[in-house]
Amino acid sequence: MAGKGSADSRGSTRRLVIVESPAKAKTIKGYLGAGYTVEASVGHIRDLPAGADEVPEKYKGTSMGRLGVDVDGDFEPLYLVNADKRKQVAKLKDLLKEADELLLATDEDREGEAIAWHLQEVLKPKVPSKRMVFHEITREAIQQAVSNTRDINLQLVDAQETRRILDRLYGYEVSPVLWKKVRTGLSAGRVQSVATRMVVDRERERIAFTAAEYWDLTGSFETLKAPAPGDPRGMTARLASVDGKRVASGRDFGPDGQLKSGSQNVAHLTEVTAKALAAALRDADFSVRGVERKPYRRSPYAPFRTTTLQQEASRKLGMDSKRTMRVAQSLYENGYITYMRTDSITLSDTALNASRTQVRELYGADYLPDVPRRYDSKVKNAQEAHEAIRPSGDTFRTPAQTGLKGDEFRLYELIWMRTVASQMKDATGHTVTVKVGGAASDGRDVEFSASGRIISFHGFLKAYVEGTDDPDAALDDSEQRLPAVAEGDALTTTKVTADGHSTKPPARFTEASLIKEMEEREIGRPSTYSTILGTILDRGYAFKKGTALVPSYIAFAVVGLLENHFGDLVNYEFTARMEDDLDRIARGEAQRVPWLRRFYFGPTGEEPGAAPAALKSGGGDGAVFDHLGGLKDLVTDLGNIDAREVNSFPVGEDGIILRVGRFGPYIERNLEDGTQQRASVPDDLPPDELTPAFAEELFLQPSGDRELGKDPSTGFEVVAKAGRFGPYVTEILPEGTPTRGKNAVKARTGSLFKNMGLDTVTLEEALQLLSLPRVVGADPESGEEITVQNGRYGPYLKKGADSRSITSEEQIFTITLEEALEIYKQPKARGRGAAKPPLREMGPDPVSGKPIVIKSGFYGEYLTDGETNVTIPKSETVEDITPARAYELLAEKRAKGPAKKTAKKAPAKKTAAKKTAASSGTKTAKATAAKKTAAKKTANSGTK
Repeated sequence: MAGKGSADSRGSTRRLVIVESPAKAKTIKGYLGAGYTVEASVGHIRDLPAGADEVPEKYKGTSMGRLGVDVDGDFEPLYLVNADKRKQVAKLKDLLKEADELLLATDEDREGEAIAWHLQEVLKPKVPSKRMVFHEITREAIQQAVSNTRDINLQLVDAQETRRILDRLYGYEVSPVLWKKVRTGLSAGRVQSVATRMVVDRERERIAFTAAEYWDLTGSFETLKAPAPGDPRGMTARLASVDGKRVASGRDFGPDGQLKSGSQNVAHLTEVTAKALAAALRDADFSVRGVERKPYRRSPYAPFRTTTLQQEASRKLGMDSKRTMRVAQSLYENGYITYMRTDSITLSDTALNASRTQVRELYGADYLPDVPRRYDSKVKNAQEAHEAIRPSGDTFRTPAQTGLKGDEFRLYELIWMRTVASQMKDATGHTVTVKVGGAASDGRDVEFSASGRIISFHGFLKAYVEGTDDPDAALDDSEQRLPAVAEGDALTTTKVTADGHSTKPPARFTEASLIKEMEEREIGRPSTYSTILGTILDRGYAFKKGTALVPSYIAFAVVGLLENHFGDLVNYEFTARMEDDLDRIARGEAQRVPWLRRFYFGPTGEEPGAAPAALKSGGGDGAVFDHLGGLKDLVTDLGNIDAREVNSFPVGEDGIILRVGRFGPYIERNLEDGTQQRASVPDDLPPDELTPAFAEELFLQPSGDRELGKDPSTGFEVVAKAGRFGPYVTEILPEGTPTRGKNAVKARTGSLFKNMGLDTVTLEEALQLLSLPRVVGADPESGEEITVQNGRYGPYLKKGADSRSITSEEQIFTITLEEALEIYKQPKARGRGAAKPPLREMGPDPVSGKPIVIKSGFYGEYLTDGETNVTIPKSETVEDITPARAYELLAEKRAKGPAKKTAKKAPAKKTAAKKTAASSGTKTAKATAAKKTAAKKTANSGTK
């Protein structure tokens, strides 16, 4: 039932409005005025217990105490008010005592509905309580929401609670298996584990991949006709066929490096045959054998939903999904955009009118279609009945009119451009394919092909061009002109060259492409993808190399165990079907308790006689949960899981085994004399680079991972290890030591001195290194403590924010307070002590948003945005570097990823790096203004 009324008709009624965040509360308060108190719950106020210490005494020893869910009853959850929310709950209760009405204004999605329900359950209001919902924070939307309240949607709450209980059962039952068989502190999750498997599966494909080499020819041709103004005379064409057989390209080879079946009519050119054919074509006559023209039409992209926003922000702005959602949350809470967690690509009539008005004002009537464009969601079981993500309000502010800066400006501009472009006309033009034929001196007939595209009317491309995950793919607004030729025209050739290629393994997932893949496989909810990716990275299941997600060795062990012993739980189709089940519960077509019972206990756990009826779908398609197994039995019988086998992987076929050990990954093999040989594997070495040849190199290096003994003061074991930045020693914390959260304990580490080696460092030396930083004493004038320590760039003293280099590592343990004070009396030298002023300032970088400067360094001039440093090429000078060139150099460096010390890798292709730079939204478009010419310029800047 919806509650009707208005702020004006309710007299002096005092209303308490509860939202999630303080920022949202502050914005809404300004729109409601007197008679309303707006307060934040600051997210969830209660949840299932996070640990045994939170469980009330009466529940200990029961399933509810262990899991937070009563699996022996009706799967009732044990909800507790979070310790850090008790003061806020008390404050809300006090405010409620002074109110005549409670309005629960949490987000309009399943989670927001659940938060509202929890608030109502905990606060137990004695005054009328209503649900107040809105999808944008504007004065009109808030006032309309006050006048159109409703009751809490218990179906949405039930669906969210089922999801929460399911995830708790999965995590709390499966994670302990990983602790016992792989490593303490690991976690499993219903969607998290499947996403990790996707990253691992892609790396497995790369490991199994065998490259194939193939060659083709490129010919440069010119027409004998005088070209019309603006038309080129020449064109570049690629060899398409030889004697009627199509020339093999990358798509003709399988991952094993062999031609696929059915390739009998394909000509596979080798280096020898390609160069011989090129020589035979040097004096050949060529002519045009055919010209095919086709119309080109491209329609606008739909407005953003959650996943497409995350993908485009990654491609164009270099933002990961977590950062994107954080910035979008801020934009929403401050009234700049509509709700950012949505599956919808629909625009309201208000938004359609606002978009069309801006198209007319900024681009002209020629760019406006006769009727508004409407988009229908293709997301299966699309939920959360919001609009697409768009600028808020019934009139849109251009980016320049918002006054936003940094990430907020860039993300708002992206959303604004995409929304406006969605209401513009199609881009139109034509494509042309020219076939060029000739005969080689040895009698073979060859045919080359060249393609071009001309866009005669750019339409929506004037405002926005979508990025691509493939750096070699042409963007939608790219053009290529070909000469005006006709069939039969003679052509001259300036050169024919033979080009070699090799097939490439499937690209690793980036955050953007993994999100796209998960959505296509219908795994999880789009609104949770950002959190899932964050968990995978935080748990160490993957790390980033540039923008690519590389699985860790521990991820291989975890996924292998889950595949072999909990196959359904990481099965893609099974996970998607579970998502369907949860959506059926949300629609009231299935019941929560029977479903959870079937999932946890299997078919034998169903209530006699009651389950089949409860498990029927409303659509009459029979039992919908027959794919569920029984989690409890799976996690009970662990005897057949061999921990050593789970953590072992062959490297090639020469008996080399990779093992995931307590101290990290290592390789080992049995030697002929019966002994074992071991070597550490760097944690950040991508698994596909651990080849048998590289394993041999590791065996020749010091072994590392030496157990040096125990620290007598703590009892902790001390080991020496090889790390990314060199050898170091560290202590091994006891199992169960918290490594995250407010009670987290961090293991002490210390880099080895230059005169120390992994195979020679002693326990005594290691304990000295672990004792750093060493307190030298206090400055008698300021009272500030002076410490000495070893850093990445050498040993140094530190007093507050003032650091000073010292000459040798040995001084770390010998330098006295008097000597330190004497060093601090000297003028601060250039170098690490005091940075040189920049030689030039280049403005903000479009990816990081940080200022780019050119500096003079030890190895010459370089440019930096504070995160990425690039040495200026010898062929260029400081004065020659333009801002655009600076953006390009930084983008190339980011595309290459961090420099590797353990294995050589070819540098990223320059063309790929340029396209990365181009797709990152290079020009900031701060000049977006209401004037037509300025706005056109701004919109175009986002398309490059």
